[in-house]
Amino acid sequence: MAEAFIVAATRTAAGRRNGKLSGWHPVDLAAQVIDELVRRTGADPAMVEDVIMGCVSQTAEQGINVARNAVLASSLPESVPGTSVDRQCGSSQQALHFAAQAVMSGTMDVVIAAGVESMTRVPMFSTSEMPRKAGMGYYMSPAMQKRYPSVEFSQFMGAEMIAKKYDLSKDQLDAYALQSHLRAAAAARAGRFDKEILPVAVRSADAGAEGEGQPHTVDEGIRFNATLEAIAGVKLIQEGGRCTAATASQIADGATGVMVVNERGLKALGVKPLARIHHMTLLGHDPVVMLEAPIPATQLALKKAGLKIDDIDLFEVNEAFAPVPLAWLQVTGADPERLNVNGGAIALGHPLGASGTKLMTTLVHALHERGGRYGLQTMCEGGGMANVTIVERL
Repeated sequence: MAEAFIVAATRTAAGRRNGKLSGWHPVDLAAQVIDELVRRTGADPAMVEDVIMGCVSQTAEQGINVARNAVLASSLPESVPGTSVDRQCGSSQQALHFAAQAVMSGTMDVVIAAGVESMTRVPMFSTSEMPRKAGMGYYMSPAMQKRYPSVEFSQFMGAEMIAKKYDLSKDQLDAYALQSHLRAAAAARAGRFDKEILPVAVRSADAGAEGEGQPHTVDEGIRFNATLEAIAGVKLIQEGGRCTAATASQIADGATGVMVVNERGLKALGVKPLARIHHMTLLGHDPVVMLEAPIPATQLALKKAGLKIDDIDLFEVNEAFAPVPLAWLQVTGADPERLNVNGGAIALGHPLGASGTKLMTTLVHALHERGGRYGLQTMCEGGGMANVTIVERL
C-alpha cells in the first residue's frame, strides 16, 4: 500500500463570534485556504483530485455541499469534485483520514482535506427545522430514547461528568485555562504561528469597523492579559458544577486545510513532504459522557502503531473543555510539557468542523520548529467518538 504525506498545511487565524472574520461567507473563506495550499505547493490546480471538507453545521451558507461550493469559489477547475464530512468536532480530522486513505489506496494521488465553520453566521445546532436553542436532545429518535432512557446528550453535562469522574477541581480547570492563554500568547508573540497562518482581510459583520480590510494574522480569542483571578471569577455553567465559559473552547470562525499526496503525487509536484501519516484510528465510546473517547482511542492507536506514550514528541488534544485534556493526561501519563504547547481551543478558538485540520496544521509546524519526530492528535466528538492521527515529521 502507498503511503500518505502532508505537503502543505495552513489555516486562517481564528475570528471571534461577530469578530474579524464574521463578514466572510464561509464558502469564500474556505476557498482562500484551498488556493493557499495550491500556492504553497506550486501545484497545477487540475492535479487536485478531490476536496474533502469538514463542516458541522451544514445548513444555510454552509449547506448544499459546502466543499463543492468552496471548489467553485476557488482557483480549482470545475473538474475537481468536493464532498462534505460531518463527524462533529472531528469533521476535518476525518476529512484528513479519508484523504489519506484515498491516496494510500492509489485511487487518487493528490487530495485536499480541509474544514470550515462560521459560527457567527451559522450558529451551533442550526438547521432549517429546529430552534437554535433546542440542543442535541432534539435529534434523539424514539429508538435512541429507548436505548438511552432518561438521559440527555449534552457536551456540557459530559464535561461535568468527566471533571467529577477524574476528580478535577474547578481550581485545576481554571489553572489549565490560564495556561492555554499564556502558551498561545507566547507563541503569537514569538511568531510561532506565522508559517501556518494565511493572512486574510478583516471582514466584520459591521462593515467599516476598525481594521476593516487589514490582514487578520492573530487568533482573536487569545487574551494576552489573562489572569487567574479573572478566569476564576467567571460564572459556572451549571449550579454546583466545575466548568465555566472560561474553561471551555471559544466559539470561532475559521477555515483550515492540508494537502495530502502519495509517492506519485510527491514526484508529480516535486516538493518535499512536511510529514508522513503514520497511523489513523477511530473509536466510538459512551455517547452520554460523550467527551471521554480520546482516552481509549489514544490507547488503541498506540497499541496498533506499536508505540508508547513517551515515543510521541508532541500532542494536540482538543480543548473542547478543560476536563478533556486533563483527564487524558491523567490516564495516559503523557508529559504535560508536550501537550498543546502553543495553547489550545480555550485560547485559540474551536471553529468546529475546521478544528481537525487546524490542530494538524499547528502540530506539523510545531514538530518542525522543535525538531520532534512523532506527533499525535485527538479530539472528542459529539456522539461519543474520537479520531486519532499519528504523524511523523519528515
